[in-house]
Amino acid sequence: MSSEWTLLFDSLFPIPYSPFPIPHSPFPIPYSPFPIPYSPFPIPHSLFPIPHSLYAYLMDRIFTVTSRDTSCEARTGTLTLPHGDVETPVFMPVGTNGTVKALTKDDLTEIGFPIILSNTYHLYLRPGMEVISGTGGLHEFTRWDRNILTDSGGFQIFSLSPFRKIVTEGIKFRSHIDGSSHFLTPENVVEIQAVLGSDIQMQLDVCSSWGISRKEAEKALEITSLWMDRAKKTWIDEKAKGYRGYLFPIVQGNFFKDLRSESAKRVVETEPPGIAIGGLSVGEPAEVFFEYLAYTASLLPGDLPRYVMGIGTPEYILGAIEQGIDMFDCVFPTRNARNGTVLTHKGSFALKKAENRLDFMPIDEECACKVCRTYSRAYLRHLFKTREITCSILASYHNLYFLNELVANARKAITEKRFLEFKKEFLGTYLGTSTEAQWG
Repeated sequence: MSSEWTLLFDSLFPIPYSPFPIPHSPFPIPYSPFPIPYSPFPIPHSLFPIPHSLYAYLMDRIFTVTSRDTSCEARTGTLTLPHGDVETPVFMPVGTNGTVKALTKDDLTEIGFPIILSNTYHLYLRPGMEVISGTGGLHEFTRWDRNILTDSGGFQIFSLSPFRKIVTEGIKFRSHIDGSSHFLTPENVVEIQAVLGSDIQMQLDVCSSWGISRKEAEKALEITSLWMDRAKKTWIDEKAKGYRGYLFPIVQGNFFKDLRSESAKRVVETEPPGIAIGGLSVGEPAEVFFEYLAYTASLLPGDLPRYVMGIGTPEYILGAIEQGIDMFDCVFPTRNARNGTVLTHKGSFALKKAENRLDFMPIDEECACKVCRTYSRAYLRHLFKTREITCSILASYHNLYFLNELVANARKAITEKRFLEFKKEFLGTYLGTSTEAQWG
């Protein structure tokens, strides 16, 4: 048993201290020259099996594949996490500041989300760790009793290019709120997410943009790999103290396949509970995104959950599922909702358009959400035009319900071995037959 497993096992099942040490035997057991023969009778299963959740915790195996589509890489699975099981593929709404904008935790529960995403960078700056730790973690602070995934804050700091400096030790940056100086390291990012009580946390990484040079991509990969190893050591320490969440390392390598291959190799060698695919959806064309997504996914073990950050349109979600991706998140559905754009089976549309002024049909006749069962396009347009906050609430609820149902239907199609057929039919209607081919 490795020292890491020994440390974790001892912390969970400590041997009581004895005042009478066991003396060394004067008669050591001799080495036998006769090895134990192989038995043709396998040892039967225990009458008292270890519960699956405890077994998964001890072994850091949190994912079980439950079905595979035979025509592509799509699969369904179950994530075993501290705040309940999660059926995959799964879309995670983004609650940057500990809340999904315009919605309550009860709205999210009602829709059926088992996991949401929050942002370490923003929560670290405001309200700060003193406030969140004082309440016992982010779950208690927000009163959300299901799972939370937190990103490391690397992407947000990456976007602050004039106000940050990346060094081997970590990232120096100035707050976008008050200009105060801060220094994040792979170690304290893990510690911050442990204070948050994240069910899944991300390592600190260097996120690189579309179009950078190979030399820049190589440097970003080397730093990310170094930080991954440091983050894992700290995560093991936090687990020994009682932290129950899981650390996902991140594959980088920008848009160089040999660098992605090297990054994936290093990530897999750490024997992680799950893997995030980074460095995509950073400004590249759609065809490049899917080429590198498929390539990267092919490098990863099939028994680990795969997470792609920052995708939330139906065409990207279904394209990712086809490549065997299990988890994804994006601000797209709620941000668009606040700007008056809603999703339907026949595509998205803007509520503000004049054609909706006398349209008393629901947003989507095929949608069963409470917004579509209750309100008309004309009413929602009125709310948007008069800048009523209720429009943001109702449109956000609908868009998230729509995506949650889309992914649920994708799971069903996978179990029935007809995912590609489902994808083609959905996108043929959603995008129109003239544009569906590029996503086929």
